[in-house]
This record gives sequence, structure tokens and C-alpha cells, in this order.
Amino acid sequence: MDAVFCNNCGHRNPEGANFCSSCGAVLSGSGPDTTTVTLHPVEAQGDPGDEELTVSLPDKAAGVGLLVVKRGPNAGARFVLDAPITRVGRHPESDIFLDDVTVSRRHAEFTHDGSGRHTVRDVGSLNGTYVNRERIEEAVLTSGDEVQIGKFKLVYLAAADE
Repeated sequence: MDAVFCNNCGHRNPEGANFCSSCGAVLSGSGPDTTTVTLHPVEAQGDPGDEELTVSLPDKAAGVGLLVVKRGPNAGARFVLDAPITRVGRHPESDIFLDDVTVSRRHAEFTHDGSGRHTVRDVGSLNGTYVNRERIEEAVLTSGDEVQIGKFKLVYLAAADE
């Protein structure tokens, strides 16, 4: 059975669902106003979850990125990075809410410049933000990078050039 992932909170919902059972957001399905884009990690590491991933993204998907939770309480959740700034933290108003004590209320921000380049920046978190196991203040991401926020490990994927 296929699943539909919520673009708001990343929750996995059964196929055919119209609303997210976790946050209540409207689930957008594939239709005439969407394009299917295949995303590939740049470097395969042989870990489970590194297989090819196909998701539906809105038309004009250039510049859109995706975060997939590889490890942590929300393993498998997906978050679309389509806003100029995406705030991550334990604060209830965060764009990506990661509910764990290892995550600061305002932990990190993902930004993109419209050309497809995404950057992650630590915004003064207690435990730090890591890209590929190195603590960073700010880093430009490439497809396949592993971002660690608290005990959450997320893989960044960029839309493949067709």
C-alpha cells in the first residue's frame, strides 16, 4: 500500500487520504498541477534508506529540496524545503517541528536563494548543528548530505536535473 506524506508535518498517511491525520493539513495528491521529480543521493553509503526516492513536487520544482528523517523519533518523515527560510526547532511555531529535548526551541534555519542552492545555519542551539558529522555555523548543502539536529539525522536531497 502506498502512502501520502504530509508536506506540512511529514506524517505518513494512507493512500487516498485528503487530510493529514496528525496535523489536519490538506494533503495534495498528484494531479495536473504537479510534476513527478526523482531525487537521488549523490553518495551512496549502503545504509538502509539510501535507495532511490521518488516523490511528487509542485510544478516549478527548481530550487526545491527535501529533508528525509533517517534516524530519530520521526524516522521516514519528509519535509519539503520550498520556502525562502525554513525554521527548525522545538518551538511550536517552527516550520519543521522536531519534538525532542536534544533539539533547541530555535535550532537551525534552511535557506535557499532561488537557484537551487540550500544553506543550513545554526541559530545558537545548545547541542549544535552538524553536516556530515562536522559541527557547523553555516554550510551550503549538496544532495546526499546528512544533517544532524539533536538526535535527528536528516538526509538532504535536491531535485535532480532532468
